[in-house]
Amino acid sequence: MNSSSTPNGFAELGIGGTLLAAAVRAGFEHPKPIQTLAIPPYLEGRDVLGLAQTGSGKTAAFALPILSRIAALGTKRLPRTARALILAPTRELAVQIEEVFRELAKGLHLSTALVLGGVSRASQVKRLHAGVDVLVATPGRLVDLVREKDVSLAETRFLVLDEADRMLDMGFLPDVKRLVKATHRDRQTSLFSATMPAEIEALAGTLLKDPVRVEAAPQSTTASEIAQSVVMARTRQKRGILAGMLAGDANGPVLVFARTKHGADVVTRNLERDGFAAAVIHGNKSQNARQRALNGFRDGSVRILVATDIAARGIDVPGISHVINYDLPDEAESYVHRIGRTGRNGADGIAVTLCDPAEVSKLRQVERIIRMRLPVTASHLDQPDPAPQPRERPVRAENADQRQHHRPKNPRSAPNGVHAAGRKGPHGKPAGQPREEAGGENRHALPRQLMDKPTAKKPFRNRKRRGNFRRQATKAA
Repeated sequence: MNSSSTPNGFAELGIGGTLLAAAVRAGFEHPKPIQTLAIPPYLEGRDVLGLAQTGSGKTAAFALPILSRIAALGTKRLPRTARALILAPTRELAVQIEEVFRELAKGLHLSTALVLGGVSRASQVKRLHAGVDVLVATPGRLVDLVREKDVSLAETRFLVLDEADRMLDMGFLPDVKRLVKATHRDRQTSLFSATMPAEIEALAGTLLKDPVRVEAAPQSTTASEIAQSVVMARTRQKRGILAGMLAGDANGPVLVFARTKHGADVVTRNLERDGFAAAVIHGNKSQNARQRALNGFRDGSVRILVATDIAARGIDVPGISHVINYDLPDEAESYVHRIGRTGRNGADGIAVTLCDPAEVSKLRQVERIIRMRLPVTASHLDQPDPAPQPRERPVRAENADQRQHHRPKNPRSAPNGVHAAGRKGPHGKPAGQPREEAGGENRHALPRQLMDKPTAKKPFRNRKRRGNFRRQATKAA
């Protein structure tokens, strides 16, 4: 029976009632292969290890059965608890997963919450105060909330690790272990990913109890709808090649990947100098700035988005025509996630990699992972590098009117002992001018007969005394 060819494919998988209607409204009318394989064992209460290509519908494969099982409980949630916990490695992916859960939970009276770093902590704590049914989080912020007892995972019976290969690497493993230990002993655990190296899969096996392994496609494979190619070019040539591509065939939404945060900023500045409006997201950007850039890319107000591998997982923007690898990633598995941002849900996509000769070893690693040779469609190695562009310098004063405002730092260094323009004298008058009143007389002037005497003293001025005179007076006494 091919459930994907029937209009009620999800109903045959065990999804029904209000949840089925919400799934249809959200666009989930025909199950994808990973959904067909994962939903039935999940509804039976089995742990699941799911492997499928990126963009193949893994989120709905665990969201639908989790919501179905929570709705069937018929019990009320407790304050500061979460019935289901979904952990994601990046903020963008967490936001996307929570949006799917929230859309599917409409009409079920089930609540969702999002916990991640870079945004207000107080609002997240307030959201969790009454308890939630589904909590989507990144590990770092959630560990802090659990440690400070703002949320308890003791009642969490459904646990999902999305992009499990990244969640279980050395960077996330300590936090993941703490959170897993805090959940209910009889939890149901599932791990989903597009790539699963052997050593990570062995580690994942320690978290699962008699899991059902479902594999919609061999791991690390790429979608056949994506046309992949390589352009050989030195680093200094990449800027001009990218500009030529954006002005030519790449006229739809384009996602450009750089290897480092600094590199992403440089690519964005170069695009703007070449006349292309672009936004950038990476780890040094605030969450609000990253979300604004992503929303602009999603609604079409920004056609070009430059990103690091932080966006390789979790960006689900329909209609991305091109993914351009300005740099090859350090980890070959990231290539699969990068190009998976295009060619989603059966659509066609184009992935172009700009490869410097120094990156050939990384290219070979990618080809071993995806088990195919990438065709080289063009090479610019026989062409000279472009001439370096002149650096922009700050604008300086060009005329005397502008230069006169640059006053000397030391007013006594001004010519003829006159203070610089604008400075005040001791009596509030402009320095260098006589202290005169309306009558033209100096009100502090002495009688002429005294001024003529050589022994005449100037009027006493109340200056601040320096030194510790009080201490000296005490000693003298």
